[in-house]
Amino acid sequence: MNLEKQLEYLQIVNFKKVYRNLPTPVLVEKILENKEGILAHMGPIVVESGKYTGRSPKDKFIVKQDPSKDHIWWGKENQEISPQAFDNLYKKVVAYLQQKEIYIMDGYAGADPRYRLPIRVISTLAWQSLFARNMFIRELDPKKLENFEPGFTVIAAPEFKAIPEIDGTRSEVFVLLNFEKKIVLIGGSGYSGEIKKSVFSVMNYLMPLKGIMSMHASANLGKGGDVAIFFGLSGTGKTTLSSDPERFLIGDDEHGWSDDGVFNFEGGCYAKVINLSKDDEPLIYETTRKFGTILENVVIDKQTRRVDLFNDSITENTRASYPITYIPNALKEGIGPHPKNIIMLTYDAFGVLPPVSKLTTNQAMYHFISGYTAKVAGTEAGVEEPTAVFSTCFGAPFMVLPPTVYAKLLGEKIQKHNVNCWLVNTGLNGGPYGIGKRISISHTRAIIRAILSNELNDVEYEVLPIFNLRIPKNCPEVPQNILNPRQSWKDKDAYDNQLKKLALAFKKNLDSFGFEIDKDIIQAGPQI
Repeated sequence: MNLEKQLEYLQIVNFKKVYRNLPTPVLVEKILENKEGILAHMGPIVVESGKYTGRSPKDKFIVKQDPSKDHIWWGKENQEISPQAFDNLYKKVVAYLQQKEIYIMDGYAGADPRYRLPIRVISTLAWQSLFARNMFIRELDPKKLENFEPGFTVIAAPEFKAIPEIDGTRSEVFVLLNFEKKIVLIGGSGYSGEIKKSVFSVMNYLMPLKGIMSMHASANLGKGGDVAIFFGLSGTGKTTLSSDPERFLIGDDEHGWSDDGVFNFEGGCYAKVINLSKDDEPLIYETTRKFGTILENVVIDKQTRRVDLFNDSITENTRASYPITYIPNALKEGIGPHPKNIIMLTYDAFGVLPPVSKLTTNQAMYHFISGYTAKVAGTEAGVEEPTAVFSTCFGAPFMVLPPTVYAKLLGEKIQKHNVNCWLVNTGLNGGPYGIGKRISISHTRAIIRAILSNELNDVEYEVLPIFNLRIPKNCPEVPQNILNPRQSWKDKDAYDNQLKKLALAFKKNLDSFGFEIDKDIIQAGPQI
């Protein structure tokens, strides 16, 4: 089916002009011509997403219909919308597209050709087409590109706003996933992360049904051929620790784990760049100075055209979108063997978890389902206690199936491939918030090096009470007195109380799931 027939099938007709698979320089020209963004010093394009500078998770809906409805984990993360409501809103969006210029970018989600999903992104903005070109895997064969048949189509119309009372949405923003029609419909928000994460949600639905573990995680490859996977929520150091100049980057955010090994879902990176410095993150910093990079909601001096990565006046969620090839040590093919190590990162602001502990398979499944980190409440309200945050599977908003589906797959693959699993705390040590200090990045890097070089496999371990975590008694280049967190606290009773408090938070989180979790997994968690 040719492009015209494909668009007609989607009811996209009477458009003013269609631009398909434009190269980066031409897209940049269109962005400037349309006044969608401005060119910055060294060549990146700077754009603003408008009113919405982050995802709108409460505005994401999935069409509830057969057969997908029986697989989906319905609830606050996956809200339902009727097929009728989807169809009505869809008709309005395609009517809106009439007599407009539209941009089409074709590519793939999934670096492994055996499992990849052909993706087509249709947008009214040239810069979102460049975003899709950066983020998804490109088809380099002109003949295949010409005859491209999408497996899923994303239609993004940022300027079109829903009317909640009529359209059945929560607000003017909507992100609708229709697994039967293989369409993602986005409107009301110009934040490009909605495109990226909606496709990730699609992959999180499709891949596990094929026996492939989908992961919100980064991955890298050692020179000896060993793969490491890093799970972690925002602020835990996932991107920083996986971006190792001594190892090859497979990908920084989304991966699949098949019977053949690990593969990146993406062809690019969408890095948070607020307070990014050349010294701390040299590889990512350099991408903010390259032609073809999109700097989203980054402040720029319009006279000098220099950007200010430390300015959060638009948003703290400033982003850079760039092809993964802009990272010098990135694997272009985006594929690696089965992992040797899985590292689950947490920022524990309670200061009670060890800087590193070794996990059994059931413990790994428990901490994966929990997806724990912590944040400190605003001091403006006088609150000094940290708050426990749990995001199932380290990415709850994007997990379409029940968490137990992903956990079971993870457990099976860990056991089959004899993978070492670790919990690494990049948060506080030596006391609670206000007393304890953050574990230094140099010590955390030393821990990661020791894990990946197998230096922690044969050391002596001791057990942390309640959580039953195995703590190494020694780790190269890491002070011995910080490895057992209880020993680093002056007030041991206060430590014990804080440890119990965190354990109760874990238990309360699992009790809220509303479905049965395997008894062996529950027993691998903290026991009070």
